[in-house]
Amino acid sequence: MSNELALVMSQLEHTKRIDKKKLIEAIQAALSSAAKKVYGAGQEVDVEFDEINYEFRAFYLKEVVEKVEDNSTQITLAKARELDAEAELGGVLKVRIPNEQFGRIAAQTAKQVIVQRVQDAERQSVFDQFKEKEGDLITGSILRYEGRNVIVSLGDAEALMPAKEQVPREHYTTGDRMKLLVLEVRKTLKGPAIIVSRAHPGLVRKLFELEVPEIYDGAVKIENVAREAGARTKIAVRSMGDDRIDAVGACVGVKGIRVQNIVDEIHGEKVDIVRWDEDPHNYLSNALSPAKIARIVFHPEVPSAEVIVPNDQLSLAIGKKGQNARLAARLTGIKIDIKNEEQYTQEERARMDAHFQVVTGEEQQGSVAAPSAEAIFKTDEEKAAAPPDEIDEGAVSGDVPEAVEIAKDETGLPLIPPTAEVLVESTEGEEN
Repeated sequence: MSNELALVMSQLEHTKRIDKKKLIEAIQAALSSAAKKVYGAGQEVDVEFDEINYEFRAFYLKEVVEKVEDNSTQITLAKARELDAEAELGGVLKVRIPNEQFGRIAAQTAKQVIVQRVQDAERQSVFDQFKEKEGDLITGSILRYEGRNVIVSLGDAEALMPAKEQVPREHYTTGDRMKLLVLEVRKTLKGPAIIVSRAHPGLVRKLFELEVPEIYDGAVKIENVAREAGARTKIAVRSMGDDRIDAVGACVGVKGIRVQNIVDEIHGEKVDIVRWDEDPHNYLSNALSPAKIARIVFHPEVPSAEVIVPNDQLSLAIGKKGQNARLAARLTGIKIDIKNEEQYTQEERARMDAHFQVVTGEEQQGSVAAPSAEAIFKTDEEKAAAPPDEIDEGAVSGDVPEAVEIAKDETGLPLIPPTAEVLVESTEGEEN
């Protein structure tokens, strides 16, 4: 029996990856449950495991008393001394339960509990194994379809690939082996649920990390990935620290072998490797490749950018059904509005015309009418004394005569300017 038990436990540990210690605890709990079912729920039972002989031993515990009131939990000192010569009053005596006394019901109960504990331990082991692989690549084979979902075999467990995580261009056949990205692992009543994906951008990122040693070593860093599964992927890379390393060239590989291996894995999906740049102008220009960019006008408050391209580059910059522009916007995080030079010129002209009209309207509303003669000459005497041409010019031109301040002396009399004094002196000389 001990040899058979040791063999079974060893097989479970290697095939099911169940920790032997957890398995022993499960069997101990099962035997304790079976013993309580036979001898009653009030009976205290202790189960021990002999690691040397690989044997489980069950004992029920009895208190040593002078007078027995409950045969299931108590024993007299005399009977206790027959089993253990060192037994004393008030002590607890362990009485060995023969395995034969368990009976068929007890054995069946123990079997059910053992099976349940083994299943729980196996589920926990699978959960722990794949929980560590969240976000990593794993190789699996297609098992079957369940509705629109695909069931994938991962060896020790089965994974679910929902319809939204499948690539539209790919067709999955039973037995096909492929690399998948582990998206999520969670516990359910039926065991661990493992969700995998073929459409997630992280799949391409992990494929590059696997294929390009410079990325794995940290010499090249993947800044961002934008993907439309089955059609096209843009990936931005940069060199870290060492300017001698060409990040794009490292990802492409000699004669394109590295990127070709990745394209083969994702079944012909196009991959654009973009050089990351701190300058948003350069980064956005690289992201929109292979189109040539004439000019970029940034609007940081949105953030967004108007991209002006030559007239013959508009369709190439936008891409098929806007794909190139969408991927570039996701890659850079900038909202992009692509126009050709002709469209941009027309819009600029229209904006300038609209602005000119607004400014002209404001000037007209803010202009002041020319003052009339009544506004210039406050009294009728002033108006009568002024020459007619002065009245007309003042009314037309709107020139208002400036008030002249006359200097006065300490007594308050006006001071005569030097020119006036000269005129007075010359007049007096003539009279003399």
